[in-house]
Amino acid sequence: MKLTKKSHACVRLEKDGRTLVLDPGGFSEQDAALGAEAILVTHEHPDHFDEKRLRTALEADPAVELWTLRSVAEKISAAFPGRVHTVGHGDTFTAAGFDVQVHGELHAVIHPDIPRITNVGYLVDGGRVFHPGDALTVPGPAVETLMLPVMAPWSKISEVIDYVREVKPQRAYDIHDAMLTDLARPIYDHQIGALGGAEHLRLAPGESTAL
Repeated sequence: MKLTKKSHACVRLEKDGRTLVLDPGGFSEQDAALGAEAILVTHEHPDHFDEKRLRTALEADPAVELWTLRSVAEKISAAFPGRVHTVGHGDTFTAAGFDVQVHGELHAVIHPDIPRITNVGYLVDGGRVFHPGDALTVPGPAVETLMLPVMAPWSKISEVIDYVREVKPQRAYDIHDAMLTDLARPIYDHQIGALGGAEHLRLAPGESTAL
């Protein structure tokens, strides 16, 4: 499997000539979803869900399908009948040849005064990759590669470190990093790497690795 990091929370997975893209939001490249056979979206916040990017990808190829939760599906499904699938915690499906399990129900708490929205994470190919969206969901099955939301308005570094410890992946790659400056990255790299208990790695947007 080839993993390509796109900007912020977007990830591109390729296997056997097929491509799956997760969370091509407004902080990601304009063409982040183009060329994908299947797209997964974790929740409705604009840095994860960008309607224009999704419409562009779905219009460019009539075979492209989208899996997401109800709040996103309601915004786009009418324009693409039969191609937008609503999923929730506990569901399983196959997208672009990848086996996917859905884990989680709610977005992490940003502030007690802000109502929580729904959020789902996607466990791909039996634990090869887990993308939690905006939550610190522990999926249960063993995780090889954790896409780690490293910097967000709803988290602090101690929570990020404890999340890595709880999931116990073989490795963790940073996502949700658009707000993390290059000046601060070495601090996060050192602390998460030293205390998380797993190999901590980072890819620049556009960089790829083989899993």
